[in-house]
Amino acid sequence: MTTTPNNNWAEEMKRNTLHLAYWTFAWTASMALATFGPLMIWDNQTATIGGVILNFALGVGMIMANKRHINGLDEMQKKIQLEAMAISLGVGIVTGLSYSLLDVTNVIAVDAEISHLVILIGLTYAVAILIGRIRYK
Repeated sequence: MTTTPNNNWAEEMKRNTLHLAYWTFAWTASMALATFGPLMIWDNQTATIGGVILNFALGVGMIMANKRHINGLDEMQKKIQLEAMAISLGVGIVTGLSYSLLDVTNVIAVDAEISHLVILIGLTYAVAILIGRIRYK
């Protein structure tokens, strides 16, 4: 069976997607370890610092895998990704700074938590990807 250029592209895209999934899983698992390790597994600041360094290093790997994944996409998929990222970045910055300002000025009674912002950015990105795929179908 001969491999066509289109088939090579599909295989590369599949490989890049799996690579990104592995890095994302590793980064997420290291985030859980760095968060819950000091609470449930160890009582050692050195281990906690090691967990945070591991999380950071895996995060850099995940960023590079994401870049590789995006570079392997076709032009339409790149456009959808770029638009979704732009919207997510804008929503994250505008909402995050406003949320922080509400906290700093004591307009809201709760502390502004980064986890709320991460959830908002993730949901915004997912919805923007969905809308982009529908719009450019």
